Amino acid sequence: MQPIDGRAKAGARRAWIEHLERDAVLEVPERLRERAEVLDQLDLHFHGSPESASGEPDLHRRASALRDRLEAVDRRLCADLRVDLCNGCGGERLLRFANGSAASGDHYDYLDDLVAGVLQLEAPGDVPDPGPDMVFYQPTPARHVFELIARTPLGADDVFVDLGSGLGHVPLLVGACSAARALGVELQAAYVERARAAATALCLDRVTFVEQDARAADFSEGTVFYLYTPFGGSILRTVLDALRAQAERRAIRICSYGPCTATVEREAWLKARTAETADRIAVFESLPG
Repeated sequence: MQPIDGRAKAGARRAWIEHLERDAVLEVPERLRERAEVLDQLDLHFHGSPESASGEPDLHRRASALRDRLEAVDRRLCADLRVDLCNGCGGERLLRFANGSAASGDHYDYLDDLVAGVLQLEAPGDVPDPGPDMVFYQPTPARHVFELIARTPLGADDVFVDLGSGLGHVPLLVGACSAARALGVELQAAYVERARAAATALCLDRVTFVEQDARAADFSEGTVFYLYTPFGGSILRTVLDALRAQAERRAIRICSYGPCTATVEREAWLKARTAETADRIAVFESLPG
């Protein structure tokens, strides 16, 4: 293949921008993935302001205008979804955006941008460093949460408990996209405050958050428990022993993601529901007795 000279490359970039400017499909709210891919490419090829462009300033201005237009579509979509959630009908629409997404790996993608725009959770800047056996907070990638909701039956009789819920992404999405009640247990007060505010703003009455050490939490109503490696060592051991005590009285499910899964799968009182892999949420059921 012959190398493309500068003029040919510039012509290809201009033709690409002209094609995108005419592509009305990109402004359809449901074409979220396509917009995300285009925005990524615009950031790659037309980063910086048009004024700082060393060449093709007019093309950079058109790319910037196109970027603004597509980002405005996403903002309107998130605003509409917030209204739908307050009206009790946004969960199914949220789940449809996740259809076809490959739920593997620990990276973030366009679904996380969507969730950020819908939940509007902003991390506080005054959270203390975690103590011994605690883990720095990191939200579960949204596609994993959507996949968990899709493949784990969560009915009106279920209480989903996220141990180490951070800003509350998982309980908020479970409460929005399923019939279950959801509870977030989180030690950091600043996170709990933001999570509660989000639940109130989105009218998610079945989602609650408590500021508490997981070792002291009341697990008696929970039916499904989620751990994204919120802690390790002796804390994880204490929490698993408390969950085992609950399983002696009733059937429960444990969902885990990250390094803690290796510890959870060694628990003799649990069995895996499916063949588990390291880059997906693992789901376990308690054994009778």
